[in-house]
Amino acid sequence: MVSIRLTRKGTKHKPHYRIVVIEKEKSRDSNYLDLIGYYKPMSDPAEIKIDLGKYNEWIKKGARASQTVKSLIKKVNSDN
Repeated sequence: MVSIRLTRKGTKHKPHYRIVVIEKEKSRDSNYLDLIGYYKPMSDPAEIKIDLGKYNEWIKKGARASQTVKSLIKKVNSDN
């Protein structure tokens, strides 16, 4: 099973996240299959960049997005 979820980067108290496609069984910071975007919650306003083409392609292949990624997709779509 493949999932689309966040992987944490950054330093203590200054996180930023990559939105990645990864095998569900792998740990949070393991090697991923594809990088499809990033999320920087500490910037003002929060910065979200997602390649919707890649996202839709992986969803069609059967990948499942986490709740957090789904909420970020909704924010990106509402901004456009």
